[in-house]
Amino acid sequence: MPSNLDTLDNSIVQSEMARKSDFSSPYYGEPRKFDPTFRGPISNRSCTDVFCCVIFIIVILGYIALGTVAWLHGDPRKVIYPTDSYGQFCGQKGTPNAKKSILFYFNILKCANPAVLINLQCPTTQMCVSKCPDRFATYTDMQLQYQITAAPWEYYRRFCKPGFNNPTKPVAQVLRDEDCPSMIVPSRPFLQRCFPDFITLNGTLTVAKRTHFKDALDKARSVTELRDAANGITGLVDAKEVGMKIVEDYAASWNWILIGLVIALVVSLIFILLLRFTAGLLLWFTIIAVILVIAYGIWHCYLEFSLLRQQPGADVTIVDIGFQTDVTVYLHLSQTWLIFLIALCTIEASILIILIFLRKRVRIAIALLREGSKAVSYIMSTLFYPIITFLLLAICISYFSVTSVFLASSGDAIYKVMAAEPNCMYANKTCDPETFNKTNVSKTCPGAQCTFAFYGGETPYHRYLFILQLSNLLIFLWLVNFIIALGQCTLAGAFASYYWARRKPQDIPTCPLFSSFSRAIRYHTGSLAFGALILALVQMARIILEYLDSKLKGASNVAARFLLCCLKCCFWCLERFIKFMNRNAYIMIAIYGKCFCTSARDAFCLLMRNVVRVAVLDRVTDFLLFLGKVLIAGSVGVIAFFFFTHKIPIVQEDVPTLHYYWVPLLTVICGSYLIAHGFFSVYAMCVDTLFLCFLNRLRQT
Repeated sequence: MPSNLDTLDNSIVQSEMARKSDFSSPYYGEPRKFDPTFRGPISNRSCTDVFCCVIFIIVILGYIALGTVAWLHGDPRKVIYPTDSYGQFCGQKGTPNAKKSILFYFNILKCANPAVLINLQCPTTQMCVSKCPDRFATYTDMQLQYQITAAPWEYYRRFCKPGFNNPTKPVAQVLRDEDCPSMIVPSRPFLQRCFPDFITLNGTLTVAKRTHFKDALDKARSVTELRDAANGITGLVDAKEVGMKIVEDYAASWNWILIGLVIALVVSLIFILLLRFTAGLLLWFTIIAVILVIAYGIWHCYLEFSLLRQQPGADVTIVDIGFQTDVTVYLHLSQTWLIFLIALCTIEASILIILIFLRKRVRIAIALLREGSKAVSYIMSTLFYPIITFLLLAICISYFSVTSVFLASSGDAIYKVMAAEPNCMYANKTCDPETFNKTNVSKTCPGAQCTFAFYGGETPYHRYLFILQLSNLLIFLWLVNFIIALGQCTLAGAFASYYWARRKPQDIPTCPLFSSFSRAIRYHTGSLAFGALILALVQMARIILEYLDSKLKGASNVAARFLLCCLKCCFWCLERFIKFMNRNAYIMIAIYGKCFCTSARDAFCLLMRNVVRVAVLDRVTDFLLFLGKVLIAGSVGVIAFFFFTHKIPIVQEDVPTLHYYWVPLLTVICGSYLIAHGFFSVYAMCVDTLFLCFLNRLRQT
């Protein structure tokens, strides 16, 4: 056993030796000395939690069956393509609507909510068109102009029902039968639907520079009515324009973003390798560098705040100007820099307080990190295991997403009677468009039509679609947590084999990572599935609580809101606790090969005997690793900032022209942080495993 691990915390050793009498408890058994021949995770393995393993395999087979049934009944075209009033898809190849990919609403004023337009059906005739209207026109005006020339009718008929060719039909009958829209307004496509082309001129909302217009019945209408009918669409259109610019920025700078991420990858790898030889120096350098960088940020924010406070107009609040696509607008406000200043001061104070009061534990954590870096350097393959986890998660997420889409698009087209008169007895009744004209509905309710409503059905499969969606979500959470558990147990087994090797690297297995992965799959699938299921159930409960909270927003029942808030807080704490216990239970499983409940109990008892030291060391190590991730992401981010803002003279000509320089900048920073997090997550698992192995060894002393 390496002697340098014995020096991690001498106080732990002394306290354990002073409590030898406690080893006579039922948990610890009779007092015994440490067995130098103990080899940890290698020998005496047997399958654990077999029943849960069988259930897990059955659930996976059932999940495959669920996906198969969903693929047989579902039709993703119902999600991809908008559907007209006849249940036909707009823009689908091989159909009469192949060149008509946009949905047009005859009377958009009947659509009071954009959610109705996007998700459900608006109570007006809808048809597929190739282009949205680009001018104001009413059916009455078209009839008057038709007496002179046929050109207005040729344009207007594009938005009438297919086959209708009677421009002289009375307006009242046309509107009753909904052969043509009463009016058309300049529109543009959004989400494959025609929405009014809102433009703000001098603070006034207009459509084609008009604020008022008349419909076919010569009734005065305003642009405000269109805005109310498509409430929120203007914001969505602006978001679409911003989105298009963001896509263009990505297209112009993707190669430089990739270079930045590669730099982050190399820096993260070098950082971890340097920890083996200069752990203390490098970590103290990281701490001091972060403190100095934040101090510089505080000084810069204070300087900007002082300058802007003296300028007129800079005291406007962020709430007053609202959302702006140009982020530089916010940088001209003193309030923005005040927020930055307060945030950085809080972070700086927190770091200094931690370093002052926990300086001894910081030194112990550095020693533990130094030993962890040696383990990682001996088992370099562990650094790339997160790629396997990422691929497995990608497969799981893709399967879940596709199954959800097919489940959501399952069902047949349901048609309902859309009556022109409010007192029609057949309104909202299901109907068959092929036989509708032969019934007496149109006679009883003049102007009634059989139009497409939604997709559904009356079979047991369709009645339990909601239950199937919940099952899909629960199994997805179970699989995701199992994949994460598999990764944690695999890494723990590899690093435990390093710890229990008497001679390093001679006694380390040839392929420790592969051996650990094989052991986890062969012997402990049931245990990992058991722990993942417990966590998935808690996460499912949190999702249900979030759904209920969204439904209760705006409700006047204060007691219900308070109770729901308490439940959300409790389940959040429970999820955090279960994640912590599962992580340590998986380490114990990797070491001793026991079942999940026994491993969780052993880990809990072991940690409780050293609760203060464990809590402090765990937080301090996480804090040091977090500073490393911040340093890597921040360093690469600073380089990217100077590059994309044309402040590096050598490469100024190679910098692409961008709409928003912060798009590639934020991508590089976030990507660098995720890359560093991937490397440091392996490192954190190594430290936790070594520390738990160390406590296990002390328990036997």
